[in-house]
Amino acid sequence: MSQSIISEGKTTNEAIENGLKKLKVTRDMVDIKVMENDEKRSFFSILAPRIVKVELTVREIKEKEQYEKKEEIHFSGKDLEIAKKDAEQFMSEILTKLSENAQYNIEADEEGVKINITGENIGFLIGYRGETLYSLQTIISAIANKSTEKRVRILLDIDGYRNKREQTLKELAQKKARIVEKTRKSITLEPMHPYERKIIHTVLQDNKKISTTSIGEEPRRRIVISFKR
Repeated sequence: MSQSIISEGKTTNEAIENGLKKLKVTRDMVDIKVMENDEKRSFFSILAPRIVKVELTVREIKEKEQYEKKEEIHFSGKDLEIAKKDAEQFMSEILTKLSENAQYNIEADEEGVKINITGENIGFLIGYRGETLYSLQTIISAIANKSTEKRVRILLDIDGYRNKREQTLKELAQKKARIVEKTRKSITLEPMHPYERKIIHTVLQDNKKISTTSIGEEPRRRIVISFKR
């Protein structure tokens, strides 16, 4: 069910801005319906305070359902070997330029090519909330798949960041879910990478009182945790 609220203001724009603040979303994430136009005033209401009402409805996509329906993919054979070889060649050339203290390990199995970078003072390769890590993963994926027939999944980790971040997100999901259950008010999380949103969806998918949906466009796409009414 879409999340909607009625917001008021002295002007249409003020009413919209008030609603956006309550929903904690941006204008591109909602559909707007003006319920009372501030330009249409009757003779008898001239002295009355001007009030405009708008209905804001958050645009949603059932991203959780997409994840649940997505078939598990297994990689094998020639494509996996090619992807691993090209990824390893790239890592050997680029890593020494990025950091003298870093080492890497590459493994390939039916889930794809897994690359793990370790070393001292390499936090800059992770970046804020993993932004640099995910960008580097995208680059490696493009290079590793340049000669493959079918795209092979590339999974990059740096100093165990993924496990730490996954645990943090699981705790965040449960904490926010408890707040939503108590207040019955929806909570919109900060923008996240698709991999991170999947973790939130998965953690809360069996909660009978809570629903999760994704709104907005990449890279500002975020999750809304709502109470099932």
